Amino acid sequence: MIRRLVMLLFPLFLSVAHLAHSQEVRKIVFLAGKPSHGYGAHEHLAGCRILADTIERAMGRAVECVVLSNGWPADESILDDADTIVMYCDGGDRHPALPHLETLGKQMDRGAGFVCLHYAVEVPKDKAGAEFLRWLGGYFETHWSVNPHWTAQYIELPEHPITRGVPPFSANDEWYFHMRFPQDMQGVTPILSAVPPPETMRRPDGPHSGNPTVRKEVAEGRPQITAWAFARPNGGRSFGFTGGHVHWNWGRPEMLRLVGNAIVWTAHLPVPEQGLAIDAPAVGELAEGQDEPTPPQLNLEDIAKQFQLRK
Repeated sequence: MIRRLVMLLFPLFLSVAHLAHSQEVRKIVFLAGKPSHGYGAHEHLAGCRILADTIERAMGRAVECVVLSNGWPADESILDDADTIVMYCDGGDRHPALPHLETLGKQMDRGAGFVCLHYAVEVPKDKAGAEFLRWLGGYFETHWSVNPHWTAQYIELPEHPITRGVPPFSANDEWYFHMRFPQDMQGVTPILSAVPPPETMRRPDGPHSGNPTVRKEVAEGRPQITAWAFARPNGGRSFGFTGGHVHWNWGRPEMLRLVGNAIVWTAHLPVPEQGLAIDAPAVGELAEGQDEPTPPQLNLEDIAKQFQLRK
C-alpha cells in the first residue's frame, strides 16, 4: 500500500521540484573595476549599474543583480551561489582576478556563468592565459591581439539567443580583435565579427598594437571576432565582449540588448524571443554617475549626435 502511494506521488513530487527550480531566482554578480581612464571611458561601475538595471527591468523577479565596486568582493562567499559572474574592469597585470584564480576556478568548476567585458578579457599569458581559455573560451593575448579604436560594421549576426532582437549595426569603440582562441574553436560561437579597415594597423608592432600575423589577416580582409559565446564542457556558459571602452555606447540599444541577452544566457535563463526589453538611457542619464566629475565643457548635444543616442 505504501509502495503504491509512493509510486503515485512520485511524479507529482518531480513536477513540483521542476516548477520550484524553474522559478528559482538567478543571481548575477557584477564585479566592477576601479576608476581607470577618465570621464566617458572605462566607466566600469556606471556600466555595470546600467546593465544590471536593464536585466532586472526585463527579467523581473527571475533575476537578482548585485553590483560590487573595487574589482573583487571583500567577502568572496557572495560568489558561491552566483549563477553568473560578470567582470568589467582593467586587465593585464592589473586584472583583479589574478590573485584569486583558485577561488574563481572553483566557481567555474561548479558551472557558474562567466562574462568579461572590454579590458577584462586581457590577462597575462603566463599567469592566467590557460585558465581564461578554459573558462572564457578566449582572451586578449599581448603580442598577438590588438586594441585599435575603429568603427566596426556588424553586417550579419548569427542565430543565437544572444543575438535575439539585435539588428545589424555599426559602432565606434576600442574593439579588440585577433583574440587567442582554442586551436579547434571547440565550444566557441562567434557572436560579433567584422572586417577591420587598414587604418587599424597604422601603429607599429607592439604588445597591443600589431604583429606580422594580424597585419597579414587585416590585409587579406579576414573578418575578426570581437564577441563570442562559449559553452564549457561542464555545462557552464561564458561570454567575451571586447567593446565597452566608450561609456556612451551603453546608450545604444543594439549593444545594450546584445550584452544583456548574453549575461542572461550565461545564467541559464531563457532569453525572450525578441531579446530583452530595452529602455536605453538617454545621453543625460549616461552623463551621470560616472567615476570622475563632469567636465565643464561637455557638449551632450554633440555626443548624442556622434553616438546616435536618445536625448
